[in-house]
Amino acid sequence: MKIIFIILVFVFGLLSCNNSKNFSDISQEVSYSAKKSHPGKTLMENKCYVCHSLTAAHDNRLAPPMIAVKKHYINDNTTKLEFTKSLKAWVKNPNGVDAKMFGAIRRFGVMPKAEYSDEVITQIADYIYDNDIESPKWFEEHYKNQKGKRN
Repeated sequence: MKIIFIILVFVFGLLSCNNSKNFSDISQEVSYSAKKSHPGKTLMENKCYVCHSLTAAHDNRLAPPMIAVKKHYINDNTTKLEFTKSLKAWVKNPNGVDAKMFGAIRRFGVMPKAEYSDEVITQIADYIYDNDIESPKWFEEHYKNQKGKRN
């Protein structure tokens, strides 16, 4: 009985050695996932979320969440190029005249001028435009209550 058990363990051991392809497949899947991570997402998380926090409570915010920015800047007729130009103009020279979020200006003031390169802003804009942006838990109810109000 012990001999049969040892033979079975040996056979299964040999068969498992041929599974090197599986490790390669897993490696390729991991690198594919890593490639799928958009650089604009990382830039937004590291640069924008400092003030436009995803986790800050409604009453403790420094700036509106990025989902609010997306909803105010992009509608059904907005092209990616138009959005990118608007975002670049705002980030490079924020001011009350060109604002699209008047409620945010009243509550938080005009954001400080950011010294980000065109490439950084373009990558962030590209990510925002093409992807679903996470929203704070309270945001959907707040957005429904504010919709239709000129803010």
